[in-house]
Amino acid sequence: MRKTILLLGIIFFFSCKTKEKDVGAATITIDKTVLSTLLKDFKYNPTDVPLISVHRGGKGIPHYPENCLETLQYINDSIHAIYEIDVAKTKDDVLVLMHDNTLNRTTTGEGNITEFTFEALQAFNLEDEFGNSTTFKIPLFKDVLEWATTQNVVLTIDIKRSVAVEDVVALIRAVGAEDVSILITYDLLQAERANAVAPELLLSVSARNNKEVDWLLHSGIPTQNMVAFTGTRLSPDTLYSKLHSYGIKTMLGTLGNLDKKAEAKGDTLYNIWINKGIDIIATDRPFAVAAAIKK
Repeated sequence: MRKTILLLGIIFFFSCKTKEKDVGAATITIDKTVLSTLLKDFKYNPTDVPLISVHRGGKGIPHYPENCLETLQYINDSIHAIYEIDVAKTKDDVLVLMHDNTLNRTTTGEGNITEFTFEALQAFNLEDEFGNSTTFKIPLFKDVLEWATTQNVVLTIDIKRSVAVEDVVALIRAVGAEDVSILITYDLLQAERANAVAPELLLSVSARNNKEVDWLLHSGIPTQNMVAFTGTRLSPDTLYSKLHSYGIKTMLGTLGNLDKKAEAKGDTLYNIWINKGIDIIATDRPFAVAAAIKK
């Protein structure tokens, strides 16, 4: 009898441990995970209309600062686009939109953002790229996620070094913003970590050359979870064709030199780059790109 009870106890102990392990895994891969619709929507299709990705949520627009909810709204009223935003963390661990480590360039305040609580940050106003002070405040990441979800606007999310990817993903899930969120990664290790934390989300992955593409293809990250950022310089057309053959959309960062080249030589260059195999133009000139695509 004692042996029988002991045997049953051992079986119960191990079955409980196995169940706990299974539930823990399911939290990531099954129970808590609903695959983002972007995994299907962003799969490469040669008939898709090219997309515009607005760098830092819009910059270089008088009276409309970068990483500002009102700027997102302003641009979204005029054109169809997706928006790249930067997520930083305050002293009291609140996630907000901010590109720089300091407040100096983009707000009326000074100092590191990590030195201020979110409440303290409300004393400052955002400034546009030309130094004009506005009435706009540093926005909560949560508010921007909720706006994007309501408007069905896609965000590509650049996670600053002070922020854990787990915290960003937790807020995306809490808001229910999986279908409008793309996580930006800059190397293979970041991509693998992000995919492990959030296998349901689409990732922007660095694919500037064949070596980086091959690393990604052998990484274990499903290709359906990838949109390929091919850098801020043009790559050979064969690189874009290779990515397309795996169903992966391509994104070219024209922000910087290529935008300046188009401004000087004509916005028809955007169409030439698109015809080379670019699916998404990441730009500081969203209105100009939108007008060029329409022609």
